[in-house]
Amino acid sequence: MTAPIINGKQISEEIRKDLREEVEQLAKQGFKPGLAVVLVGEDPASQVYVRNKEKACHELGYYSEVHRLSAETSQEELLALVDKLNRQSNIHGILVQLPLPKHIDEKAVIDAISAEKDVDGFHPVNVGNLMIGDDSLLPCTPAGVIELIKRAGVDIAGKHAVVIGRSNIVGKPVSLLLQRENATVTMCHSRTANMKELTQLADILVVAIGRANFVDASYVKPGAVVIDVGMNRLENGKLAGDVDFESVKEVSGPITPVPGGVGPMTITMLMQNTLIAAKRLQGLS
Repeated sequence: MTAPIINGKQISEEIRKDLREEVEQLAKQGFKPGLAVVLVGEDPASQVYVRNKEKACHELGYYSEVHRLSAETSQEELLALVDKLNRQSNIHGILVQLPLPKHIDEKAVIDAISAEKDVDGFHPVNVGNLMIGDDSLLPCTPAGVIELIKRAGVDIAGKHAVVIGRSNIVGKPVSLLLQRENATVTMCHSRTANMKELTQLADILVVAIGRANFVDASYVKPGAVVIDVGMNRLENGKLAGDVDFESVKEVSGPITPVPGGVGPMTITMLMQNTLIAAKRLQGLS
């Protein structure tokens, strides 16, 4: 029997509907959540992401600013813009699109964003709060992963979750969020010696390694939930995840497709973070 598909597009729309309703209520009080996105350079993928964020703000009734800077922008100029946005009262969320040009220190820029406006969830204060289980703005993709699992009707508590990939953006934070939901978590990565043995024990398998179709059916325990965070462009121009969807769906439980799985959730969780940040900064939460 083929696995049920976790429809990230549909779940994302459900969440956006709730956000839209809340923003409409806030608008009656004369208040709008505001998001500033900063793009440095001409990276094509980044330009697409920024356009999608701008579109989401427009559709949900947020105030939006997009600052498009040339690739020659100095680190000092970028930090000066971040400082200005930190002090701007109608901006509640700041996102500097990564990657940045090589001459700019990404860490210095992330550290400069006010932790209260860090809607990407990358600031050390937010990462630290995530680590110790305190309230914080959560990284968007990992938060989206947890939301997809829950809305697929899966109770995470007590399950064995295996995460392939240990990046600061997905692997590490998603492992912490799974633990917060009372899963037992195993981390696998490029140096893991017995990866297949470990993944075959997973009730929930989250794959985020950036290698197209890496995980096939032989990695997957029958009935396991499979969340594919990968987004790889093949030579023929098509998108593929890190999971070989066609083979894995024959053995897995609920599974996310690529595209249409985790992808739509990332921007939706960014919008949710911006609303949370706005309400906190306005003393409404």
